[in-house]
Amino acid sequence: MASLTSMTSALLILQFVFGESSHKYLHEDHYIGQQHNPEHDMHVLLGNEDSEETKKLSPAEKRQRMMAIVKKIDKNSDKLLSAEEITLWIQHVYRKYALDDAEERFPEFDTDSDGVVSWEEYNMVAHDQLISFDDSAVLEDPEQESLRYLHQKERRRFEFADVDGTPGLNVTEFLAFTHPSEVDHMSDFAIEDVLSEYDTNKDGFISLSEFIGDVRSDEGNTPSQWEIEETVRFKDLYDQDKDGKLNREEQLRWVAPNSYGSAREEALHLIKEMDHDGDGQISEAEVLKNLETFMNSEVTDYGRQLHVSHDEL
Repeated sequence: MASLTSMTSALLILQFVFGESSHKYLHEDHYIGQQHNPEHDMHVLLGNEDSEETKKLSPAEKRQRMMAIVKKIDKNSDKLLSAEEITLWIQHVYRKYALDDAEERFPEFDTDSDGVVSWEEYNMVAHDQLISFDDSAVLEDPEQESLRYLHQKERRRFEFADVDGTPGLNVTEFLAFTHPSEVDHMSDFAIEDVLSEYDTNKDGFISLSEFIGDVRSDEGNTPSQWEIEETVRFKDLYDQDKDGKLNREEQLRWVAPNSYGSAREEALHLIKEMDHDGDGQISEAEVLKNLETFMNSEVTDYGRQLHVSHDEL
């Protein structure tokens, strides 16, 4: 049987991998320090792939494939990309990443190949055993209590994802379990989860002090670089109404960055950066005007959708 330490570590890793992996595409490269990273903009439109493969495309191939993507985004075929069209596309792109990941992982957990992943199957694959705790008990041993808490949280997410009334998770429900930020109905779970961990005064909001938590600099009252960065992130990225606390919608911006609201924000940002004629939309010419600059960047890591069949998108 695995040790408590290894089991706790495994649960922590799974919480990170399943809960956060799909977030990275939207935010990890959006800013370099506090400076906007322009390469992120085309990353959002194109996806993520080895930059060396992108560099192998000729200018004509890049233009042709980019225009194919633009046509996919342009639902009304007016040769202009509106904020709504871009918003829906961003959601589509990252949900497809998440679905691909869930479909790839699913057979590993569906050990009896019956089309659903049971709680027992998930435990045996993820933890090598069926873990069982009394949910109402609080254990005296800190390590055991930590394991019980993480396992209880994991079980709640599993049950919240199971929406069809039959035991076990089908592929769609497995997507909700492994990538809750990509599935709208999981937003309630995400908010409940973040409030239970951060909302220490139980007022339904998250203040800056609650957001930063107990991690403090060891150098007296001088804030650490991490605290400074998190404070800026709280104030600039999440606290949109500037009232010093995060309400439900602002909490969703934090824990579910691929939600409609956050995708909309990214769409408006893209328009601001690329809309040179000020009509509030992005034309094909405006896309192409930025194309080579971003494509030929030495640090680019986008372009996934230039290398897949457009029937797959």
